Amino acid sequence: DTVPPLQVIRPEPCGVCGSRIRFGKTAIKCCQCQLLLHTKCQEQCPSLCTPRPHHHAWPQEGVLADFAPSTPPLVPTLVVQCVTEVEKRGLTETGLYRVPGAEQLVREWKRKLLRAGGALPALSSVPDIHVVCGVLKDFLRGLKEPLGKGTASPLTLLPGAATDIPDDAASDTALCHVVSKLPPANRDTLAFLMLHLLRVSHSPDCKMDVLNLSRVFGPTLVGHSSANPTPLAIMEDTPRQCKVVARLLSLPPSFWRGFVETEQENLVPM
Repeated sequence: DTVPPLQVIRPEPCGVCGSRIRFGKTAIKCCQCQLLLHTKCQEQCPSLCTPRPHHHAWPQEGVLADFAPSTPPLVPTLVVQCVTEVEKRGLTETGLYRVPGAEQLVREWKRKLLRAGGALPALSSVPDIHVVCGVLKDFLRGLKEPLGKGTASPLTLLPGAATDIPDDAASDTALCHVVSKLPPANRDTLAFLMLHLLRVSHSPDCKMDVLNLSRVFGPTLVGHSSANPTPLAIMEDTPRQCKVVARLLSLPPSFWRGFVETEQENLVPM
């Protein structure tokens, strides 16, 4: 028995012909043994199979690396699937990422995706694309540390590189250096998101320019200067957070593509 056709998130070899099923292509997976194959190879699939253990559920919270795949680019499946769905049917929606989705549905779908682990259900069954946007934002907010921070990297330098260096060229150079020092999963996922948000900002129907997107994603991606910020610190951090994301979105797309296109041209859905 096979599950309904699914979209490949991480390139894997076909279990029948052996050639790689590329990112974003449709494939078929066996319910019993989890064998993955091209749709065209289904007739050649052997009839007998050996059951394999199911995917383990993801933790309810953790650092980004806890959700990332084992091979680069280290972008969690949940992030890739949400972005793919948003780009498939959301780039004509006004206020994308600003208009909230129904909170109960966002919570339900986030819980369902975390429980599924690497074998995610199709988000095409979510009628409101704003719910998918809400799942992505809620996932990023729920991380133990913001995407733009990492205990193994000098990410406290990120706001300084974006806001304290008056020369734009020098600021960009400093930002690129700091981003490259991020933990690999944080760096790859940030790059994947920046390319996605640039496409959103270029959609005239969304009416979400870089400034609007930086206001939405600033607190989520950059975080605060202390672990338990006071109301005053939150108020002071907010404009800095927005400026950081705006500066990140001003970096050339080729910089971001360098981190996430190591697995072929289809890594970032167009």
